[in-house]
Amino acid sequence: MANLTTTLGSLTMKNPVTVASGTFGVGRDYADFVDLNRLGALTSKGVSAKPWAGNPGVRIAETPSGMLNSIGLQNPGVEAFCAEELPWVERLDVPFIVNVSGHTVEEYVQVIERLEREETVDAYEINISCPNVDAGGMTFGTDPHAAAAVIAACRKATKRDCYAKLTPNVTDVAEIARACVDAGADGISLINTVLGMAIDIRSRRPVLERGVGGLSGPAIKPIALAQVHAVYRAVEVPIIGMGGISCATDAIEFLLAGATAVAVGTANFIEPTATMTVIDGIEQWCDEEGVDNVRELIGALEE
Repeated sequence: MANLTTTLGSLTMKNPVTVASGTFGVGRDYADFVDLNRLGALTSKGVSAKPWAGNPGVRIAETPSGMLNSIGLQNPGVEAFCAEELPWVERLDVPFIVNVSGHTVEEYVQVIERLEREETVDAYEINISCPNVDAGGMTFGTDPHAAAAVIAACRKATKRDCYAKLTPNVTDVAEIARACVDAGADGISLINTVLGMAIDIRSRRPVLERGVGGLSGPAIKPIALAQVHAVYRAVEVPIIGMGGISCATDAIEFLLAGATAVAVGTANFIEPTATMTVIDGIEQWCDEEGVDNVRELIGALEE
């Protein structure tokens, strides 16, 4: 039987599968369907310094091979997160990565400073890539200097691993990745959603209240694979790859492209047990192909 254990920075994962932020909460809603302790790691929804209400009106739209969302990083804030979510997560035997969001550099730091008092937290995913907020988010992630400023400030606030979550909505994602690593990022997480729009032809208005949103699901997998591979060739840090992963074949493609671990996102909405299907499928494929250790696959793409 293949060894699925992998090392993601300071984290030891039972297998290379986690969940994409914003699609799984902290796992509470999936606990009836999924053995959460089988996950390689658990990644939280975005957490901000103060409560965010999220965007008004229609925030979800189905598209061919994917979905658009414009949730706007709705969350109750870091104090409520610590009081209400962390006690539940503490019972699990799985590395816990918290996705950190902010409108300003100072807000990112405030979240980390508060979470530093919590032993349940193992690492941070610094979200500089959300397209659904007017300030912060993707604003930081599209400029290497702004991205570096956020990562450098977060790096000073913690000794825990920090992963920069990057947007695909840039000309050169490798340039942003290099800036983040130079600023102290321990790894890169990508991709976040691709900017998109849906239109109601009868009302002649955008379906989403905000006009545009983030496209996720199988439609973006080719984009994600290309960007993960580009970043793998540009920096020498672990990569969490995501974007359209719904089966083991998808996950293995990301590993071959250079990802150390993979995150299942939109597939969780379609099939709550998607993560388990991916884990089981990776193990079966490795056994069939004579792969003794899943780490043999990382960056093993032949070109």
